[in-house]
Amino acid sequence: MMKLAKTVAYTEGMPMAPDPGIISPQAFADELFSDRFVNSYLGNTNLRLCTDASQGLAVRFGETVKAYVKRDGTASALTAVPLGVAGWLRYMLGVDDRGRTYALAPDPMNAEISAAFAGIEWGKPETVKEQLRPILCNEAVFGIDLYAAGPGERIESMFREMLGGPGATLETVKKYMEGDQDEAF
Repeated sequence: MMKLAKTVAYTEGMPMAPDPGIISPQAFADELFSDRFVNSYLGNTNLRLCTDASQGLAVRFGETVKAYVKRDGTASALTAVPLGVAGWLRYMLGVDDRGRTYALAPDPMNAEISAAFAGIEWGKPETVKEQLRPILCNEAVFGIDLYAAGPGERIESMFREMLGGPGATLETVKKYMEGDQDEAF
C-alpha cells in the first residue's frame, strides 16, 4: 500500500503538480512519507484517514487526472491513480478482503454510494454492471468525469478484480504495483 501511495505521489502526481512557492511538492511528499505517516503520535488510523474521504478525492486524484487530460488529451495511461480510486470504491463496499462486513468511517457520501452499490456482491465481480458510472462521472466528487477523461473503464476493471474473493483486493494491488514501477520506493 505504501508503494501505491508513493507511486500516486511521486510517479504520477509529481510531474503534474504545480509548485505553489511555499513548499515544493517534492519536499511536501518527502515529509509526508518520511515524517508524518510513520509518526504514531499523529494518530493516523485507517478510520481517521477514511473519514470524509470523498471530500478529498478531487484534490488527491482529480487534479492529477485533469492535468494529464490537459497535457495529453487523456489520462488513460495512469495506473496508480485509477487503482487508488478503485481502492476507495472497494473500501466503500464495506466488506473486507475476507468477506467480513465493517462500518464505514463517517462520510457525507456513504448513503449515496451504498445506494449506488445495490446489486454488487463481494466474491461476484459479474454483479458490477453500471453501478459505478454515476459515481465516476460525478464531477462534484472527482472534479472531472473519469470516463470522459480516460480512466473510468480501467477503474471499473480494477474494482471488479478486487471483488474476486478472499485476498483479491491485496492481489490486485500487488499485480498493478509489481509492473515496471521503481523498486526504490
